[in-house]
Amino acid sequence: MSTGSGADSAPAPTSTHESKTGGTFSSLKIRNYRLFATGAVISNTGTWMSRITQDWLVLSLTGSAAAVGITTALQFLPMLLFGLYGGVIADRLPKRRLLLISQAALGLCGIALAVLTLSGAVEVWHVYLIAFLLGMVTVVDNPARQSFVSEMVGPAQLRNAVSLNSANFQSARLIGPAVAGVLITTVGSGWAFMFNGLSFIAPLVCLLMMRTSELHASVTVKRAKGQLREGLRYVSGRPELIWPIVLVGFVGTFGFNFPIFLTAFADEIFDGGAGMYSFFNILMAAGSLAGALLAARRRSSRLRMLVAAGTLFGALEIIASMSPSVWLFSLLLVPIGMIGLTTNISANTSVQMAADPEMRGRVMSLYMMVFVGGTPVGAPIVGWISDVYGARTGMAAGGAISMLAALGVGFALTRVGGLRLKVDLRPGRPHVRFVPREQLATAA
Repeated sequence: MSTGSGADSAPAPTSTHESKTGGTFSSLKIRNYRLFATGAVISNTGTWMSRITQDWLVLSLTGSAAAVGITTALQFLPMLLFGLYGGVIADRLPKRRLLLISQAALGLCGIALAVLTLSGAVEVWHVYLIAFLLGMVTVVDNPARQSFVSEMVGPAQLRNAVSLNSANFQSARLIGPAVAGVLITTVGSGWAFMFNGLSFIAPLVCLLMMRTSELHASVTVKRAKGQLREGLRYVSGRPELIWPIVLVGFVGTFGFNFPIFLTAFADEIFDGGAGMYSFFNILMAAGSLAGALLAARRRSSRLRMLVAAGTLFGALEIIASMSPSVWLFSLLLVPIGMIGLTTNISANTSVQMAADPEMRGRVMSLYMMVFVGGTPVGAPIVGWISDVYGARTGMAAGGAISMLAALGVGFALTRVGGLRLKVDLRPGRPHVRFVPREQLATAA
């Protein structure tokens, strides 16, 4: 099948896909998206196996939570440094072609780490280097993959498809850690890395099998000066874009450092091993999957949902950090996963729906840059706090910053929207809600 630029300039199909907007799994009625989801669940399973194995390998080689934080930071540092340029590339070039290249490169990185580990030659700097190379590929892969969703499903199904993408990722998160835990304790870490590398064959085959005539028309931007600055100006002038991005920046930088939190709690607080770490990840994945499926049923993404979810997410992390027993900690991981995923999906869909098609690659690259690109800043800080003051303090600090950021963004949005908090204690009415200032003045 041709992968030329003509595939990305095909006219939008006139089928009935857009009329079939109901149901949790409505996007899967579209063949191209069904292929995309099939390849993704296989490669996502390998990715989660690799993440769990990588974190545990680094901890085994160094004995340091900070070293795990450095590995995570190196993987996301390229997104912080070059993320916006990745968005410019995604807007200029056919996204399907970019994904064929980037997915192949991700698979090669996985195979390289597998060979090093199976040969017994692996050292911590090897893991650092490959983590950085993975990050470099992700700079282009992430915005291309995010914005390619709209080309497969069209605007009517975009919200549902974004939610199902997250459900897909979290479903793999249920399987990957469990399989990784078994492989680590039986045949060794190298085979988990090998499975990850080979798993990228699936999305490559599925991309090649797509019917390019059924892709919705994409907007490719011609190369020109100032496109990076243009994207930044576009976002900064729109509160419905900038504030969700600010919130996910704080949450991603400080609250989503679960490789650090969960390895430290499994190893130091509860004296467990790789099996316990995998178990923690499975519980979080179960909650995240539930959150993604609930989001797929919603027909709209409101900013107040984003603010409420971000606040609750931070509060739950603080409570979990004080858990006296492993069972209470484990129980809390389920709602943390659910609310954390709700925060992410609410922000993602709000930003994608608000962005113009010709700007979507740059907007999503900025979104991903602050969401995962902040990890090089947050992960070493949180890892250092966990090493010096304990894992409980590190997790509580991440939760507190996330909660304060959500409250701050909520306050900013109410100011921008001219809203005020109204308290109504009469029976049968919403007791606490935001209303326009004019409505308060009239009621007074």
